[in-house]
Amino acid sequence: MSMLVRAAALTNYFEVAHSLGLNPQSLLQKVGLSKSLLADPDQKIPVGAVIQLLEDSADRTNCPTFGLLMAESRHLSDFGVMSLLIAHQETLKDVLSTLMQYKHLLNESLAIHVEAADQKVIIKEEIVADKKLSSRQAIELALGVLFRTINALIGERWLPLSVNFTHQAPPQLNIYRRIFGVHIEFGSEFNGIVCHASDLNSPNLRADSKMAKYAQNYVDTMRRETEHSLASDVEKAIYLSLPAGHATIEQISQSMGLNVRSMQRQLSESGEVFSNLVNNARRDLAVRYMENPNFSLGRVAALLGYSMPSSFTRWFKAEFGEAPATWRKTHVKQHINNPA
Repeated sequence: MSMLVRAAALTNYFEVAHSLGLNPQSLLQKVGLSKSLLADPDQKIPVGAVIQLLEDSADRTNCPTFGLLMAESRHLSDFGVMSLLIAHQETLKDVLSTLMQYKHLLNESLAIHVEAADQKVIIKEEIVADKKLSSRQAIELALGVLFRTINALIGERWLPLSVNFTHQAPPQLNIYRRIFGVHIEFGSEFNGIVCHASDLNSPNLRADSKMAKYAQNYVDTMRRETEHSLASDVEKAIYLSLPAGHATIEQISQSMGLNVRSMQRQLSESGEVFSNLVNNARRDLAVRYMENPNFSLGRVAALLGYSMPSSFTRWFKAEFGEAPATWRKTHVKQHINNPA
């Protein structure tokens, strides 16, 4: 079954496309979408179609920041019925917890995780689709929307330390500076936002506990009516945790609030095996990291959970049919991009 997202994910797609001189009709047809289908923001559409449409649109317009342009004019109301619940959470921590708890009502492929690191926290965000597609535009759209949502609720009191992207920088960084206004790090080990741990307690001055309770009851009714997949949640948790070395079955089951046996049993009932989910995530991340010329093969091995480069090489050859160095020579443009 394909992962789905609300059509609201493409709310201002046509506005941005037309501003860049693009008539997207042929691109929509290519991915099985239409303007009439997208007219209802609550219509569920395949995530893969959205990802491919954004990538094709960026290529056709020669605009590597197409997704970020869309994020720039997004509003909290674009979350639909979730808007009310998000808008009335008391702190940034509560906002993030709500987004993590109900993300499947917005986008089944969205993965959000808050990871502590000394006196800092990393708010990681990823798009984990059922088809492994290049998702630069979707990532920038999602991270831009998350950043702007937090800014709208917490305000200028919130000053993150950095915004991080795993992909390389485009030639121009003006829109990144305009939207984020903080240090931007490309070629990072994760997609996300780094801020002070104390920022999680930043208050939302718009919060109203009565409105939050009302919205909670309504959204919970929707949640019960929505099919939810444990395997999908486990896959997302692995995807986010693997680069930090936290993707063991014990660690993932604990993060899901389950014991190991219970998680294994539920995965088995849905025809999944934990080790297969790990390998799927590892393959996807391997391509991402290998395509980054700033990452040495040793660093790629470490990010994929291998302490010994030889073990990584054996696994890579079994999965991709050739040694890592050979694959990189034939698949990756060898240039280092260090923007000012």
